[in-house]
Amino acid sequence: MSAGTGDRGGRFVDGAGSGRTDRGKPGRGAVTGGGTVMFSDAPGGGWPSAAPASEGREPSAAPASEHRAGVGAGAASVPRARPTPRPRPGGVPAGHLGAGRWGKIGQRIVPDDLQPDVLRLELTELGDAFRAYQRRPEPDLAVLAELHDRKARAFALWADVTGDASLREEAERAEAAARTTREMNANRLGIAVDGDGPVIERLLTRGQAAHARGVLEYLRAHAPLPGAEARLAVLMLTLRAARAGTGNVTGQDLTGWLQGDAERVLQELVDVGWLRLPEDVSADDALTSRPEEPTLVTVPSLLPTEPRPFSFGKVTRARLSGWAQRVVGDRKLRKKKAGAATRLLAVYTAAHSRPDGRLGERGEGAEGAGVRLDAVASFCALRPEDVAGHAELLVAADWLAEADTDGGRLRGRLGERVLPLSGLL
Repeated sequence: MSAGTGDRGGRFVDGAGSGRTDRGKPGRGAVTGGGTVMFSDAPGGGWPSAAPASEGREPSAAPASEHRAGVGAGAASVPRARPTPRPRPGGVPAGHLGAGRWGKIGQRIVPDDLQPDVLRLELTELGDAFRAYQRRPEPDLAVLAELHDRKARAFALWADVTGDASLREEAERAEAAARTTREMNANRLGIAVDGDGPVIERLLTRGQAAHARGVLEYLRAHAPLPGAEARLAVLMLTLRAARAGTGNVTGQDLTGWLQGDAERVLQELVDVGWLRLPEDVSADDALTSRPEEPTLVTVPSLLPTEPRPFSFGKVTRARLSGWAQRVVGDRKLRKKKAGAATRLLAVYTAAHSRPDGRLGERGEGAEGAGVRLDAVASFCALRPEDVAGHAELLVAADWLAEADTDGGRLRGRLGERVLPLSGLL
């Protein structure tokens, strides 16, 4: 679904200055319960068959009313002049909105003799509201969901009074769009779809969290060294260099990730060719680099000349890097002196949790299915039987509220304090 798209996949077009015709088959009366509605997006363009031009008359001599009805240059035939709408009290033609405008929603003209009047006015106002939404500088999914709700109700009534099945289908699509938009908004806010529960400001959107899981899986399969310390350094450096193949790091970054192992791990990554430092910079020099003069590191496998393992843009790259930094640098994990493997487990559990904090995709039971223990162990550079001990450390640090490893799966739930870091499965 694309916020602001038209009824048939196109973008909404302002109805100002656009023409239409109400002429139906001979003898057709007002559009009420017994009539059939003609729309501008009907097969064949929605125009009735045009009468032949009178003898000796040039197309350019068509009356102004025909040009207002949307006759373009080079048309094969010229429609007859549109009958003048019947006047309403005050001298305003029925359905006319002033200044040459006619009611329009999406690609459908609102018939100016549609009854009841309240439906005609609602459809007209709703079309204007969708076009106004398109002009907003920032999207508001709550507002968009309400517009789709209104459209579903209005089109259902329109289908009732006209008997047009396509309007009923359009109402059902609008109802589905409202539901999907509301779910998207709830996921962004971290609340239940019905609006219950506290509002949680999520660091990642659902799409960004999916990219985060893609990075974790890529690193699980392509880690250049087997140890947890190297795996953690590779994760953080990959997120710094994911777009251009290069990124800036400081000594504070490196020591914050790896404590006393930073120089050794950095040199090992350089030795195996996974990482390149500037020619005049050693691993020890990188550890002393300050924020005002960071070290520019290069990851050759991520350079633009190589096949691209990731498809996200620079905004998502920055958000993912910030998310991982929040996890790895968590205050309580630092206080518990959590090692590299425990921090990797914190990253993995955050990325593979639902909005309520439960780990893994929703399963048949209320507790969910959890995540496979072998996949967790492989990412964290652990043996499967060692995962339970590191999960207990996360429980002690209030990262996990609970955890167990029965049946070859890690089950559990994020603590409330880290729910903003959830991967929104």
